[in-house]
Amino acid sequence: MAAIAINVMTRQCLARRIPDRATMEHKTKAWVDYRNETAKPINWQFKTEDARIKLKSLYPSVQ
Repeated sequence: MAAIAINVMTRQCLARRIPDRATMEHKTKAWVDYRNETAKPINWQFKTEDARIKLKSLYPSVQ
């Protein structure tokens, strides 16, 4: 989830030249505040059951 949030922030907030650190901090804080107010859930398409089937050879079963 953190990697997704960082990717979205990079595209929406930091994908342009920012003249100085203070401006970057201000823009980033404004973006974070907006995202927190308009929380958007992540729609996970890859369910745990699917992962157990697809990745069975990578993980031993625990009993």
